[in-house]
Amino acid sequence: MNDTRHRVLDALADGPVSGPTLADELDISRSAVWKHVEALRDEGFEIRSDDAGYALDSVPEFGASAVEYGLDAPFSVEYHDSIPSTNARARDLAAEGESDTVVLADEQTGGRGRLDRDWHSPSGGIWLSVLFRPDVPMAHAPVFTLAAAVAVTRAAREAGVEAGIKWPNDVLVRHGDEERKLVGILTEMEGEADRVSWVVVGIGVNANVDPAELPDEANPTSLSTERGEPLDRRLFTQRLLEEFDALRQDTGRVVEAWREYATTLGKRVRVETPGGPIEGEAVDVQFPGALVIETASGTEVVSAGDCEHLRPVSE
Repeated sequence: MNDTRHRVLDALADGPVSGPTLADELDISRSAVWKHVEALRDEGFEIRSDDAGYALDSVPEFGASAVEYGLDAPFSVEYHDSIPSTNARARDLAAEGESDTVVLADEQTGGRGRLDRDWHSPSGGIWLSVLFRPDVPMAHAPVFTLAAAVAVTRAAREAGVEAGIKWPNDVLVRHGDEERKLVGILTEMEGEADRVSWVVVGIGVNANVDPAELPDEANPTSLSTERGEPLDRRLFTQRLLEEFDALRQDTGRVVEAWREYATTLGKRVRVETPGGPIEGEAVDVQFPGALVIETASGTEVVSAGDCEHLRPVSE
């Protein structure tokens, strides 16, 4: 949404305002005011027009302008009703030199997860990718994956769902001894050893979707299922992006925040790594995201791998 349209919306949100007053305040013509109002109506904003002037009655449920309106973070949003992959689109935008852009979709038809697994993304979810260009070395880039997990966990908790994080970035909800997956995160990047060129953090949230539509092997759940009612996807997306923006600008506090929501620390785990499985007790996470495991033969620090929570050894 362009800056003038943002300013029109801000003015309308404060109550009825006449076209001439808007034109004077924004230093544009009355015809331009009318065109911006009509464009906003086309995007789903309900704008009343009467003798008192224009007034904003309601905001669309979802979409680019809906998420940008009131968003306290410096992202522009590109929305798609359906797209093969938000990460793929974000990579294309990175190649074009874009930054601080969010690709958002109601549905993905070709989403991928870690280890190139299929990621099912039906309509009603929140499927987004954040493209940005941090001034950090490549070795520090994994911290943004942890930041995304913290951001979405905080947003879920604000929405009334007690989510937690399994290392490194699976956001889960516990039901007794069972953990059900709520969110998946996939981070991609390009650059050289001493500097990241760009980072794309893909975040897939099972928002208003039926877990029966998702593959059983992921043991999925959704925000609407956990809440017992639909989620306001617009507000959730805004909170997620605002939390992520704050964390990406202060990476020194990401690991501490991650520990606060971790379900992995203190558990027996098995991590499948390129060098083979490592089993033991997960005792800590080190910047920028490595898992510290106490094994029978000593301490192991694992930077990447598939983590499984194991049942405690019976005494």
